[in-house]
Amino acid sequence: MVMHHAGEFAALLTAVFWTVTALAFEAASKKLGSMVVNLLRLIVGFIFLSIFVYFYRGTLFPVDATPQAWLYLSLSGLVGFVFGDLCLFQAFVVIGARVSMLMMALAPPMTALIGYYVLGEKLAPLSWLGMILTMTGIALVVLKRHTHEEANGGIRGMKFNYPVWGIMLGLGGALGQAAGLVLSKLGMEGYDTFAATQIRVITGIAGFSVLFFIMRLWRDAFRGLTYRKPMLQLTLGAFFGPFLGVSFSLIAIKYADTGIAATIMALVPVLIIPPSIIIYKEKVNLKEIIGALLAVAGVAMFFL
Repeated sequence: MVMHHAGEFAALLTAVFWTVTALAFEAASKKLGSMVVNLLRLIVGFIFLSIFVYFYRGTLFPVDATPQAWLYLSLSGLVGFVFGDLCLFQAFVVIGARVSMLMMALAPPMTALIGYYVLGEKLAPLSWLGMILTMTGIALVVLKRHTHEEANGGIRGMKFNYPVWGIMLGLGGALGQAAGLVLSKLGMEGYDTFAATQIRVITGIAGFSVLFFIMRLWRDAFRGLTYRKPMLQLTLGAFFGPFLGVSFSLIAIKYADTGIAATIMALVPVLIIPPSIIIYKEKVNLKEIIGALLAVAGVAMFFL
């Protein structure tokens, strides 16, 4: 029975792994800073990934990739890892992993829209409805009614539950992931997925290294290596994210219907609620739980 649903179980494990990753990186980012965590987790993740690829493909580096693959996958790494994850990890610090990962539920709709305009992919009517449902779920969480006095009368409006800057960072993270996925699709045609991920990570490391030189942050990076607990959290996140998360997501897609796998993997905004309450003592109300469920349901509608 378990083997019969191997893809579905792999997808569920992927969602669990990404939940662990988000919580681990939130904790590490608050101590080391989002920039340092971004660079170091890519380096650690690349080490795990390269060891696996060596035994899987017999080569340590993606030396057999075409120039076109390098071009699009490198652009994907810059857009997805450098821009997208830079926004996401700073969002972890500003609004926390739970709300940040909920904002990432916008990545599938954004991917669909970019694919529609760039790749000419068609969108079914349910996909448009799914976008609306996902945005409604997120709005339930990040917005609240607000009454303010004006000319002796109460004027009702809406205001953000969380800092606007954090919400914008979350949107940037979703946009970076979406654009990165489309670029990956262009560069990954006929090429091994794990080796393609290596190219993306290499470019991400290079991009952050340039930023570290410009912003003179190398001292912070080396100092970060001396902090035992945050480095353990970072290593944990790198192991469960860039390595195990990517690996099991590919297993899920291989053995299960892509739509079913993608929907199960999108459960992170829901799965992250219990540990956020237990570990970080966050107060989560019923409206936020309903919002997370609506957002995931909206993502599911893309694959019906």
